[in-house]
Amino acid sequence: MNDLSDERFSLPLYTVAEASRYLGVSNSTFRSWAQSHRRPAETGEQQNVPAAVTRIPVEGRGSASVPFIGLAEGLVLAGIRKSGVPLQRIRPALDQLRTEFGMDHVLASRRLYTDGAEVLYDFGRHSKDPEDASALRQLVVVRHGQRAFTEVVAQYLQQIEFASDDFAQLIRLPRFGSAKVVAAPGRNFGQPTFERGGARLEDVLGLFWAGESLATVSAEYGVPEDELEDAVRAASRPTAA
Repeated sequence: MNDLSDERFSLPLYTVAEASRYLGVSNSTFRSWAQSHRRPAETGEQQNVPAAVTRIPVEGRGSASVPFIGLAEGLVLAGIRKSGVPLQRIRPALDQLRTEFGMDHVLASRRLYTDGAEVLYDFGRHSKDPEDASALRQLVVVRHGQRAFTEVVAQYLQQIEFASDDFAQLIRLPRFGSAKVVAAPGRNFGQPTFERGGARLEDVLGLFWAGESLATVSAEYGVPEDELEDAVRAASRPTAA
């Protein structure tokens, strides 16, 4: 369970467009993650499947609606997507994780990192749907007798730092190479921030787009030039479909 007064869960910080851009996925992809779905149940009836990413209902089109915890959940889904597994194939497994761990926001929990591979492996082994089982086998491998996430998913999970309550408190954004850009509620209201120098990504890029040289921007914000070059390349790169 989480404390609803915790701003990581309750404070909308990002629009869908911003969250999708920070994670390197399309708006439509992120929006589908943040919507509930109907899925046939074993009884033959339709059951409601909750959204995989937390989004807070707000008034006003284009308003911020994604809290920090939703961005962290999206980061994990971006890793799963990069491994080639579509979300609809693992939704039943996500329900099993919520049940097994007795918590919401399981994608943003340390428990996914430490115990999730074991649960997903067992779920896939007993799944009656061969396509679901095949999808989970693309996420989890057996190494030295233990279940572990595949390298792609593990790399994304390693970009998350967890608080003492085992939920995400900081993420390193995946669109960058040498540039170390993070998002955390306590840093610039959750906006992407360079670890070195502490400047907002938006401010740094804004000065560069205004015509200043990389050397000038580096001196102004204390961000190394190689990280600035990487950030400019990432900002110019189109997001995945």
